[in-house]
Amino acid sequence: MSASVQTAIRDYDKFFIDGGWVTPSGGGRIDVISPSTEERIAQVPDPTTSDIDSAVASARRAFDGPWRRTTPAERGAVLGRLADEIEKRIPQFAEVFAAEIGAPIAVGENFHGKAVAMLRQFAAFHEQVSFSEEREDADGTFRIIREPVGVVGAIIPWNGAVAAAAFKLGPALAAGCTVVLKPAPEGPLTSYMLAECIEAAGVPSGVVNIVPGGREVGEHLVTHKEVDKIAFTGSTAAGKRIASLCGERIARVTLELGGKSAAIVGEDARLEDVLPTLLPAGIGHTGQVCAAITRVVVPRSRASEFAEAMAAGLSQVVVGDPYDPQTMLGPLAAERQRDRVEEYIALGKSEGAVIAVGGGRPAGLERGWYVEPTLFTDVDNGMRIAQEEIFGPVISLIPYDGIDDAIRIANDSPYGLSGAVYTNDRDVAEKVVREVRTGQIYVNEAGMCVTQPFGGFKQSGLGREGGLEGLSGYLETKAVKFS
Repeated sequence: MSASVQTAIRDYDKFFIDGGWVTPSGGGRIDVISPSTEERIAQVPDPTTSDIDSAVASARRAFDGPWRRTTPAERGAVLGRLADEIEKRIPQFAEVFAAEIGAPIAVGENFHGKAVAMLRQFAAFHEQVSFSEEREDADGTFRIIREPVGVVGAIIPWNGAVAAAAFKLGPALAAGCTVVLKPAPEGPLTSYMLAECIEAAGVPSGVVNIVPGGREVGEHLVTHKEVDKIAFTGSTAAGKRIASLCGERIARVTLELGGKSAAIVGEDARLEDVLPTLLPAGIGHTGQVCAAITRVVVPRSRASEFAEAMAAGLSQVVVGDPYDPQTMLGPLAAERQRDRVEEYIALGKSEGAVIAVGGGRPAGLERGWYVEPTLFTDVDNGMRIAQEEIFGPVISLIPYDGIDDAIRIANDSPYGLSGAVYTNDRDVAEKVVREVRTGQIYVNEAGMCVTQPFGGFKQSGLGREGGLEGLSGYLETKAVKFS
């Protein structure tokens, strides 16, 4: 850990509201615990609903005032400056992210690089999007105006706070909205660094307000009458609650929720073409990614072959200190996360699945919330380990009989967020991408693209983030008739 990062990992005593640092209304504190050492590394203030009220009032003033009247190009310039500020701090972001969440440095650099890419994309959208256009109709001439939806309450998780924030700040600011950002309490330090970037970038006062906190203040934000839209990334259970609350007042809502994504491996796929991208997509960031490929659907005739190869690959994964350049997987982010993963591993065994590799805690790591990367074989898709999001480094290998059966298995899920298909048969690939109901799907690789529409079918969410489609969720459309 560098000296500059040791300085960055510090206590905070204020919130970022109305362009400056504001003293909290209460005296509560949130401990930030290192998942690697299980020690407290920092404290931040615990907000009350009054702090949320102050942030919302600030965002409302900014929206009703000059911000909504800025030009798209002016807003794009602000986003560009914010991207610049984050980009030059990526090494520091990655090291602080390692401290508070346990992600290896390379993972942190990748996540924060994605945040920069998203902000730059939305910074340039004013060159592609028409916020006003004339249309001729049988009834005459109409002007179609696209206006900002208003004040946005953005609620983001701990597993990638700055990237998740960029998913929301980019389109919101590009559209002309203002934002109250509520990061999760488990990983607030990189969100405080983001606030420092916002200040350094000269984002106008009140346009972005940052108040990390828990569920109580989150629900207050969701139900606040001055908040026009909620943009949420997190669990499907929390998303259902938010959707219900937004529905009571017809508030606009975007939900990016859970996943149980499947990779379908074709009969003709070669191990050496599959494993290099498939395994990282399943266990990367210790499996704490909504788009993780956690179900691998393989031909029954090749199930043993893939089980052996995948087990061998996972056994070579280096688990340990996130600051060690050799480390590939760090700890889970919280003790309750490790408990959850271990409960699912025990459940899988009780359901009759077989552990091919992993299933325990890594040797030599007595401190920290570590779990071995784990592969289950002999999995039936009806098992809970194949149906429920574990959010840990656990992969289920599921056999199929024919491509139609593989597609059935992939679709037999309450989720539909991501996916992959590995085959050299173009017809098979086209069939899979057309028939699997999921928001993103890759052919002969696995990944997650944040600059194209990202979101899910079914219980994986509502709406899309990234790309032009991501911008549309922050705009209202007005038709004006001229006589």
